[in-house]
Amino acid sequence: MSATLTAPAPARPAHRDGNVLRWLAAYTSSLVGDSVYYMALAWAAARSGSAGQAGLVLAVGAVPRALLMLGGGVIADRFGPRRVVIGSDAARSVIILGMAATLLVTGPTLWLLIVLALIFGAVDAVLLPALGALPPRITGPGELARVQGLKGLAARIANITGAPLGGLAVALGGTAATFAVAGALFAVSTLLLVRVRIARLDDDGPKAKESPLRELLDGLRYIRGHRLLAPLMLVVAVGELGFSAPLNIGLTLLAKERAWGAAGMGWIVAAFGAGAGAASLLLSLRGRIPRAGLVLPVSLLGGTTAIAALAYAPSVALAAVAGIFIGLLAGLSGALCGALMQTATEPAYLGRVTAVASLFTMGVAPLGYPLAGAAIGAWGTTPVFLAGAGVCATGAATGLASRHLRRAELPR
Repeated sequence: MSATLTAPAPARPAHRDGNVLRWLAAYTSSLVGDSVYYMALAWAAARSGSAGQAGLVLAVGAVPRALLMLGGGVIADRFGPRRVVIGSDAARSVIILGMAATLLVTGPTLWLLIVLALIFGAVDAVLLPALGALPPRITGPGELARVQGLKGLAARIANITGAPLGGLAVALGGTAATFAVAGALFAVSTLLLVRVRIARLDDDGPKAKESPLRELLDGLRYIRGHRLLAPLMLVVAVGELGFSAPLNIGLTLLAKERAWGAAGMGWIVAAFGAGAGAASLLLSLRGRIPRAGLVLPVSLLGGTTAIAALAYAPSVALAAVAGIFIGLLAGLSGALCGALMQTATEPAYLGRVTAVASLFTMGVAPLGYPLAGAAIGAWGTTPVFLAGAGVCATGAATGLASRHLRRAELPR
């Protein structure tokens, strides 16, 4: 089975294409809505139970997301990513606005918040693969690296604005108002997405619909047999496993261990965000990185070195410098992973391929958090940071060992 996109590449770069900018505005609105939603959920959970119960509410949404993510990829490929993204965003808006209306009548209870988190996580499992499959249908192959940069900038904007907006909504209107703000942002995203034009999928001929399980297995076989996607997925999985757990868990404990305080940790996190933002801006403006397949593992290897340097940083200033390089190099390697994955994948498989990549980054990688925490408790932060750097280095070595990945180029 093969398929191609019939729409020609746009005459203008992605950052000057109105169609892409509408999609980007929708994506940004959705990300800010996510931040506001999690702020509302955390606030409501903290006021409804103990700290442990609040943590359970926040964690429970990850379960359906991890379990159903691969099925979400099948849905995206079967029904088309635009339709699935619009439907999922609209569903999130209705669900969150419904919660806001419910809270006007009754106060938040733990069981209600758990049900909300489970439903929201299930919808996310359908939404995320479709989001990843959409960019190749709204722009030309040569603009996908720039689109990845624009996505990174949108994520930085959401990180900066989402939490303060959610905090302001909580302060002024309480939990119900905060959920209403999140639902309104999802509604804005949905309305913008309706106006986004996409390329049509041109199949070679009519084909019978297979069962969802057969479609999923077909997608997994497609990845396993692909000369570029197979090593690329290994790089994503191994690199994310070594990067996420030590940084997300270890940074807080490192700041505590070295008496840097919350302010010191804030500077390091800000430095990381600045580096990641710089990588996104570079891709947004440049649009293409020569020898992308080689730059990807080399930048991941550089990020590995920066993680090891962070473990030995004697001061907040030097730790922040390491954070800048970690953000810059991790942001660059992550964006190149996304661009190469989207250009190498046949359109008919994009949802399933994106689902597998998302499962590694959002489903499997967080499983390392408790292990990292236990290891830090037993051996301290430095050995765990070095272990994470070693795992990332293994991912980089996997990429360098693949001849097909090393030679991979992004289209002009």
